[in-house]
Amino acid sequence: MNTPSNLSNAALLEKDRRHLIHPLHHTAGHANGRVWVKGEGSYLYDADGNRYIDGLSCLWNVSAGHGRRELADAANQQMRELAFSSSYAGGSNRPAIELAERLATLAQSNGMANMRNFYFTSGGGEATDSNIKLARFYWKVKGKPQKTKVISRLWAYHGVTFAAMCATGIKSYWSMFEPLIPGFSHIPSPDPYHYPLPQDGSSQGIAAANELEKEILRQGADTVAMFIAEPVQGAGGVIAPQDDYFKRIREICDQHEVLLVSDEVITGFGRTGKMFGLQHYDVEPDLMQFAKSITSGALPLGGIGISDEIAETITASKAPWMHAYTYSGHPTTCAVALATLDIIENEDLAGQAAAKGEAMLQKLHDALDDHPHVGNVRGKGMMHGIEIVKDKATKEWFEADFGLGGKLTKALMERGLYTRVRSEVICNAPPLTTDQGTLDEMVAIYKDAITHVLG
Repeated sequence: MNTPSNLSNAALLEKDRRHLIHPLHHTAGHANGRVWVKGEGSYLYDADGNRYIDGLSCLWNVSAGHGRRELADAANQQMRELAFSSSYAGGSNRPAIELAERLATLAQSNGMANMRNFYFTSGGGEATDSNIKLARFYWKVKGKPQKTKVISRLWAYHGVTFAAMCATGIKSYWSMFEPLIPGFSHIPSPDPYHYPLPQDGSSQGIAAANELEKEILRQGADTVAMFIAEPVQGAGGVIAPQDDYFKRIREICDQHEVLLVSDEVITGFGRTGKMFGLQHYDVEPDLMQFAKSITSGALPLGGIGISDEIAETITASKAPWMHAYTYSGHPTTCAVALATLDIIENEDLAGQAAAKGEAMLQKLHDALDDHPHVGNVRGKGMMHGIEIVKDKATKEWFEADFGLGGKLTKALMERGLYTRVRSEVICNAPPLTTDQGTLDEMVAIYKDAITHVLG
C-alpha cells in the first residue's frame, strides 16, 4: 500500500513510529522528527512544506547540494544499460574500472602519489573494516602475522560496523555492544583546545603525536598493524590537529612499521578546501578510505585506496584476499560517482570550500567569540565546530542533565536550520555550493540560537 503524498509530518511520523527502526534509534529523540520530502540546493523541505537550511549536508555528504539532475541522469542512463553486475574476481564493469582509474589520477595529483589501486564498498564503516582486514593480510604476507592491533584516537568516528565501532573513539557507541574486539586501543585527540600544553614550551602537536609512540611501545610494536586517523575529526566535534602533528605521526609509523590509514570519509573530495584532507599536512598515507561526498549522498558508495607497495605485496602472494561485498564496484553507484567527480572538479568545490569556509569561520569568530559560553570556534575549509562551555576559564562543559545538545538543536530548528550537535559542539558543514547570503544567515542563526538557550 502506497502512503498518500499529502499526509502531514505528524501523520507520517506516526506511521514511522509503528514500523521503522532508525540509525541511532531513540524514541524520545525522534518525537519531534521531521519527515523530509524534498531537497533543493542548500535546503531541505519537510512534509508540512517548511524549509530548513541543511547545515550539515545531511550527514557531511551532500557536498554538491540537493537535487543535482546530473546525478539522477547518470543513474538513469546506467540503470537502463546495466543496473548491477557482480565485481567478484572474474567479473567487472566499465564504471567501476573508470572510477578506479580516475581516483588513481586524482590521488597522483593530490598528495597521494603512491596510491593507484582501489577497492569499493557501500559506505565508510565497510571501508574501515576493509582496511583492518587488508592490513592484517598484508602483515601476514610480510611474515609478521602477530601484527594485528589497531590504534585510533578518542573522539574519532570510523563507523559502527563491529570492527569500525571498536576503532571509533566515542564511548557512547560502545556501551550497548561491549566487550570490544580485543586489539583495539585509543590515544588522546590532538585537540588544540583541550590537549595540555607541554610544560617545557615545546610543540603541542609533537607532544600529541608522541602519544602514538607511547601506545605502540605499550602494546608492543611487533603486534600493531595500523594507526587510523581522520585528517580533521568530524563527528567527534570538528577537531583539526596542529600543523606539525601528522608529520610526526608519519615518522612514528615508519619507525615502528605501522601502517598509517587516513580516514577521508568526511574530509575527502573538497570538504576541507583541498581534494583530500591529509594534503594540508603534506603527508602520504599507506591506506586511505572514503565515502559520503564521492556521490554527494545520491547513492551509497565508499572505498579504500591502497598504496603501491601494499597492492604489489598482496598481489605477489598469489593467495586470494577472501574479503567481499555483494555491491562492491556496483556499476550504477560508480557511474554516479563519476558524474559527481565531474561536478567537484568543474565547479572547483574544493576551492569554494576553502574561500567560503575561511570567510564563514571569521564571521563565526566575530559573532561568537565574545559570548561567555562559546569556548572555541574552529574549522578547516567548510567544516566548523562551535564548542559551548559552562566556564571559559576552566573549559568545563555543562552537566549532561542540562540537556545542552537537545536545547541547541531545538533552537536551531525553530530558526530554520538543521544540523547535528555533539553534546557541546555545534557542527557546521553545509553544501559546498551554498551561496554567501545563506552562509551569512546561518551565522546569524547560530548566534541567535546560542543566545536564546544560554543568555
